[in-house]
This record gives sequence, structure tokens and C-alpha cells, in this order.
Amino acid sequence: MSETTATATASDRYDALIVGAGPAGLEAAVTLAQHGLRVAVLDEQIAPGGQIYRAVEASPLPRRAILGEDYWHGQGLVQRFRDSGVPLISQATVWQIDRLGEQGVRVAVSVAGVSRLLFAAQVLLATGAQERPVAVPGWTRPGVMTVGAAQVLLKTTGAVPSGATSGATSGATSEATSGATVLAGCGPLLWLYAAQVLRAGGRIEALLDTTPASQQWRALRHIGGFVRSAYLSKGWSLIAEVKRSIKVIRNVKTFAAAAGTDDASSPNGALAAVDYTLRDGSSGRIAADTLLLHQGVVPNINLSNALGCAHEWNAVQCCWQPVLDSWGQSSHADVFIAGDGGGIGGARAAQAQGKLAALQMAARARAVSEAARDDAARVARHDLQRALRGRSFFEALYRPADEMRIPSGDTIVCRCEEVTAQQVRDAARIGCKGPNQLKAFLRCGMGPCQGRLCGLSVGEILAHETGQSMQAVGYYTLRFPTKPLTLAEIAALPATEAGEAAVVTA
Repeated sequence: MSETTATATASDRYDALIVGAGPAGLEAAVTLAQHGLRVAVLDEQIAPGGQIYRAVEASPLPRRAILGEDYWHGQGLVQRFRDSGVPLISQATVWQIDRLGEQGVRVAVSVAGVSRLLFAAQVLLATGAQERPVAVPGWTRPGVMTVGAAQVLLKTTGAVPSGATSGATSGATSEATSGATVLAGCGPLLWLYAAQVLRAGGRIEALLDTTPASQQWRALRHIGGFVRSAYLSKGWSLIAEVKRSIKVIRNVKTFAAAAGTDDASSPNGALAAVDYTLRDGSSGRIAADTLLLHQGVVPNINLSNALGCAHEWNAVQCCWQPVLDSWGQSSHADVFIAGDGGGIGGARAAQAQGKLAALQMAARARAVSEAARDDAARVARHDLQRALRGRSFFEALYRPADEMRIPSGDTIVCRCEEVTAQQVRDAARIGCKGPNQLKAFLRCGMGPCQGRLCGLSVGEILAHETGQSMQAVGYYTLRFPTKPLTLAEIAALPATEAGEAAVVTA
């Protein structure tokens, strides 16, 4: 591996670089700028806001009430960022970060298809969350997508499901595609999106709730914090709003995206119906051509993993997350992580964490004293505590059921390599102990998504089959580049004096 670096111009050097323009990244950028640091924000989208505040500056929706006031809180945050003068490098895909010791970090980023190198003393990863992949039978069919993806369409284009008039029936009867949309899964976003669709004039045929009833009792242990939080009134009003207009089917144990019986009713194997079974053993079918899946969100850890930051298994949220101190500092002193990329807490918590990380980064840069840092952090820590109040109730209530997290049979787990759950189980039974070894058996995690869509499912299947804990099984060891890129993008990089491309290649 090459350790040489290309000569960087002053315009390429920063005191800090921030990856992600969501609530954590924007708040951190504003705070760092206030302390006189030269900082830039890199984001894959064209405008700031992240997933939660996407298109908040130019919403196509006619009424604020459609998305709710929590969404519009982002308008003020984005405006503060604009006023700070911090540059946003948009349409930027960060595909490699190298730690260079005393020289800080080097970030390889493609902007609109052209790669360049940026240098900084410190980096903050504010990469946010991704939806948990839901590997159920038929999830790769045309017509099946995630609730988060559908919400992106709503925020950016105003698109909502138009719906149809058919309903749920017991037993397997009609398979005709009706233009209906079905939601399936669990978690607050499921209910929020359903309410937003209704407010925008759309229609949802049914909502299949996979939350096990037994988890309601577990959640009651955390009722104290929940009743003192803002979640109580918001949650009940959302559920009531949805139930008035959408058929809600509770205690769903399993469901599958079914195709039609002939090419005319289901071209190219596209979705024609959703089959489901309840925990009491009964079953049903809903004719539909769109199925929106959701089982909560998990931290986006691809960059932190590839950087070699320490991670741990969160058994409550059923996901991997970086090991961080109270300032968001990772196991590498020059790498900070804030927001949902460091553990799921929501937008307001992410904003507070972004401020805390920025204060510590400013202190490390000697732009602020430790005493002034601690004084400024008091408000942020109070805001963080308030934002997290009641989260333990949601985590217990909406913990994805085993059937949703640990697929079986011929269900595809790795979409890139078309590997099934049974193949992963068979590999475990002949000696495969972990995800990295599984790459040699089945190529899982070696496709374009770098394990984003199969990592959690593969790990839990292996843990289940081998009797190991998730911490013992581990996760994929990821390598740069973390995103697919073209040879032209690599060729656009500056060369070192030795004539090499100024990147570290595996």
C-alpha cells in the first residue's frame, strides 16, 4: 500500500470535514464555524437537510401540515447553516478516507462523477441511518420497496399512492392486481408515513403490523420516561389518525410478496398480492401492486467500519454501532461520529450530538478552552437528554420480531449475489463461523452494496446456527472504496511525485 500523499493546495485543506448534511452534520458545521475553524460539508444530495429534512427548502407539498411540524423544524436549522457561510459540497460521494497520522485525514470524494482529494485535521461522520433490510419472500419483486424510499418520493415530488377499492380477504382468493398499496412492518415511521399519505390525499389499502403483542408488556417497563416525553401525544394521535382511514391488521407473524399466476396478471414476476399469516395461525391475502416495507432504521456504519473504528452489537436495537465517548469521539482520535450513524436517537438527538462533537473537535484544535467547551456543552447535553427521553419505550415496543430479522428457506438474503437464507445456514453447518469467512463460501457482502442489504441478516442467521453471540460472530470487514466508482473517477485523481494515484488501494 502506498503511504505517499499528493501535494494539496490551500483550497483542499480544512480544519475539519463533515460527511453528511443532516441534523448532526449541519449543527456541527455551524458550531465549528462559530469557533473560527475552516470546515466543509460533503453530502450526496443536492441540498442540505439529510433524509429527515430532505427538500425542506423547496417542498413541493402545498400544506405544512402534510409532513408535520417536526419536519419543518429543519427549515430553521438549514437556514442557520446557510447563514454560517460553511461550504456545502453537494452531489459528493465519499468513497475513501485515509488516516495520515500527524497529517490528519485524507478524503477521496467524487463530485458529479469527478474525483478529488480533500485534507483535514479531523473528520466527523454524520452519515445517519439506513432502513433495516426486510428479507421476506418476494422482497426483490418489482413493486416492493421501503417506506423510507416512498417517503423520499413524497418529500421531493409530492407523489403518494393513489390507491384502489379492493380490500383484505380471508384465504387465497383473488390475485388480480388492483393498484392498491400495502404497508407492512413496525416502527414509528410506518405510522408517520401512513398519516402523511392521508393528509396529502393518497390512499393506503392496509397496514400489516408485525409488532408482537408480547412486546407491549415489555415496553411498559419504560412507561415512566415515555409519558414525560413528547412522544406520548404525538404517537397516540398518529395511530388514531391512521386507524380512522386505513385497515390495520395486527399481530402479523409473516408475510410474503406474491406474484400472479400468469404473465398478464403479473408481468416480469411483479407484485400482485400480499399474503400474510397471523400469530393465531389464520391467514389472508390482499391484492396489491405496491408493498412498502419497514422494520425500523439502523446506523449506517460502512465508512466507520472501513476506517477500522471499534463497533459493538446493540442487542436492544438489533444493530451494530460505533463505540463512542460522550463527545462522539471514536476509537480513532481524529474520527468523530454524531447522529444516527452512531446509534439511533432521532433528529433532535442527532442535532445535539453534532454540537457536542463539534465542541470537542474545536477544543482539540485549540479554538476553545476545555472550560468554555464544557460550559457550552451543558445546553446540548440537556437537549440530548430530553430528545432521548421515551426512546427506551419505543425500542422495546418496536424491536423487530425474530421472523422479520432472521429469514429462512429460499428467501433471498444477499440480493447482489442472489444467496438464500438456506444457503447461509448450510454454510454454517459445514463450518462457516462468520460473515467474512462466508465471502469465500458464497460471496455474500462482495457485491455493489458492500453488505448494506445483507450484513445484519447474514450475521443473525450465522449466530442462530452456530450458537454464538452477535459480538462473537462479528460483521463484515469492509474495504475502501465503499461505493462503486468508475475507472475515470480514479484516473481523475492527482498523482504523487512517484506517479501513483494518490489513494491507498487494497
